[in-house]
Amino acid sequence: MPDRHIIRLELPDAIPAPSAYAEADRRAAVRDLLAGNRFDPKGLGRGPFVLHLSIRDGRLVFDIRDAEDRPLRVFALALGPFRRLIKDYHLVVESHEMAVHEGHPEARVQAIDMGRRGLHNEGAELLAERLRGRIDLDFETARRLFTLVCALHQRI
Repeated sequence: MPDRHIIRLELPDAIPAPSAYAEADRRAAVRDLLAGNRFDPKGLGRGPFVLHLSIRDGRLVFDIRDAEDRPLRVFALALGPFRRLIKDYHLVVESHEMAVHEGHPEARVQAIDMGRRGLHNEGAELLAERLRGRIDLDFETARRLFTLVCALHQRI
């Protein structure tokens, strides 16, 4: 259904990203998510939706609202199952950033990027699994949301 998507995403911006690279990654994830996503919260009827995504008290908070920003439902997921993936993702992103900055051979940069994509895929699968029964997502939406979860976690 065309109305089952996010039209606006709100993230807390109190703490700046640790690097320009991390900020660009976050901006790209938001842009790509808004350009095309499937977001179907169970029991909320038609969309489109506004999503306020944050981390509070060690939990990932989904504050789902209607197009006029009126609250519809709020729920939280424990971050525990994501911690290893988030930590590994940050290490790989940092390695990628250093390899590009230091001018390492293209093959090394590509190998690091392949590892990053693998972690992205694993994080997307875990997120979709943890949201099952609450929100139906397509794989690309889950990947972009995982990027944003990592960005939020980095800002804590």
